[in-house]
Amino acid sequence: MMSSANFRRFILLTATIAVLGVSLLTQADSKDLTPRILVIGVGRVDVAPDMAILTLTVTREAATARAALDANSRAMSDVLAALETQGIDKRDLQTSNFSIQPKYLHRRPNSAGEHQPPKIVGYTVRNGLTVRVRDISNLGAILDKSVTLGVNEGGNIEFTSDDPTVAIAQARSRAVRDAIAKANTLAEAAGLKVGKVLEISEQPSFSSPMRRGRSEMAMSKVADAVPIAAGENTYEVTINASFSIDQ
Repeated sequence: MMSSANFRRFILLTATIAVLGVSLLTQADSKDLTPRILVIGVGRVDVAPDMAILTLTVTREAATARAALDANSRAMSDVLAALETQGIDKRDLQTSNFSIQPKYLHRRPNSAGEHQPPKIVGYTVRNGLTVRVRDISNLGAILDKSVTLGVNEGGNIEFTSDDPTVAIAQARSRAVRDAIAKANTLAEAAGLKVGKVLEISEQPSFSSPMRRGRSEMAMSKVADAVPIAAGENTYEVTINASFSIDQ
């Protein structure tokens, strides 16, 4: 009959052999010796934007927080009303980055060299507004009108597409074609032939499109409106692909 100590050693040896066997099988399975070509495919599509995201901010200062808030609210109400008259739907208007901040006067030390605490001398109220402009030709007039009615900060513009799905799909197709062309070029140079596709994976990318240098001035409905150049957005897709080699 096997002793308790020998039995424990037997169990340990059996477990070690089992783990080693699984490890060897895994290495054998993962070691794929199929000859292959690895390439990176890139596809780009240039699309004129059909929407702009505009950031506007109304800033007002006053001796009290109440006075600063009232002045800011009046100006922002005028801006919102004007945007609606310009055809901006309420669903495309969103308040952002609202803040009330005290203004401090930092005083010098007194005659005894003692530091004096800062003194509140007023308040600043900021009210930010994000606007989706679906008619880019109206963007210059919207900027001009907003500044006239009280917008005095911000003005950042991001041109984009309301639905970039089609452009991204076209970029994917071009990326695959680019990968196939590269694989064929490499195989031909080496005197080989490209076989079947073994794997294709898309690299993660940012949703924000990259800007291109080419642009055209967006025509405004108002002659004296702010001139705006919408240009084009570039949507880019990058893939990794592997192909077998027919020998």
